[in-house]
Amino acid sequence: MRAAIIRQHGDLDAIRVETLDDPTPGPGEALIEVRACALNHMDLWARKGIPGFSFPLPLVPGCDIAGIVRVAPGWDPGTEVVIQPGVSCGTCARCLEGSDNLCAEYGILGETQDGGCAELVVVPTDNLLPKPPNISFAEAAAYPLTMLTAWHMLVTRAGVKKGDTVLVHAAGSGVGSAAIQIAALHGATVFATAGTPEKCEQALKLGASEAINYRHDTQWSKTVFSLNERRGVDIVIEHVGQATFDGSLRALAPGGRMVTCGATTGANVTLPLNRLFFKNLSIIGSTMGTKDELKAITRHVAQGELRATVDRVLPLDAVKEAHRALEAREAFGKIVITP
Repeated sequence: MRAAIIRQHGDLDAIRVETLDDPTPGPGEALIEVRACALNHMDLWARKGIPGFSFPLPLVPGCDIAGIVRVAPGWDPGTEVVIQPGVSCGTCARCLEGSDNLCAEYGILGETQDGGCAELVVVPTDNLLPKPPNISFAEAAAYPLTMLTAWHMLVTRAGVKKGDTVLVHAAGSGVGSAAIQIAALHGATVFATAGTPEKCEQALKLGASEAINYRHDTQWSKTVFSLNERRGVDIVIEHVGQATFDGSLRALAPGGRMVTCGATTGANVTLPLNRLFFKNLSIIGSTMGTKDELKAITRHVAQGELRATVDRVLPLDAVKEAHRALEAREAFGKIVITP
């Protein structure tokens, strides 16, 4: 098969397309013909490396996958599927209670084992879901990780409800574009930030009530207060980190919740404890989500209530360009590779 592979960490030249042996499924595993694989920031980290984290190089990246069953126990060959990106043991107490994202052996395709930026991929059969028939393979690959992450943050961790106000950072990112839709679906009022007028316009189309260009409005946290009768917001979806953390705290209403799933601009932040306890704030960590949550999301996708945001679709041979565009923050939504 042809696949993108990372043999050592580095710049764009560290990822290349090669011909590899076809993977062979073991017991409880499925062999999938990949039709589309969406990129995430995790793919950039796999290529560049993360201090203190060991990727199993050589590694085929890509966790967001849609394709066709070639071989899978209990599945008919040719069935169109979406793949749950998180892999767990399936037998521990956490997995059995439905909290598989908390499994001690939890990993992500393309991070702890070969992923889907290839013509074929082997995944656990338990990770297969029928692809909603109303969307393309590119759209199917574009929703699992980011929709799952945003859903777990908003619904499970923050308990979003009708009437809440939600601030979503980086509206053009996969998590940001997903969070806007999920918050609006649950009846919340959404304020979004983005770095260009075009991305702000797209955020409004996805369901945001207001979109703030943070490059022009450096006092965006004050703007959030003015938009909400100087009350602040109930929930902040935080995945930018160092560059937005302090403003996110300031934007919260008393009793507000900040949920964080990432730190793309850096993880070292300052936390003024007096602001935390005087305002009764909660800071909540969140990573990925459960298989049952992705099933719920897929039902909403199939009903047209949630949709993947695809910025562009590129061939496998353009994987370096895909990495460059993602790193340059040129995309609104997901960049998708087709083998």
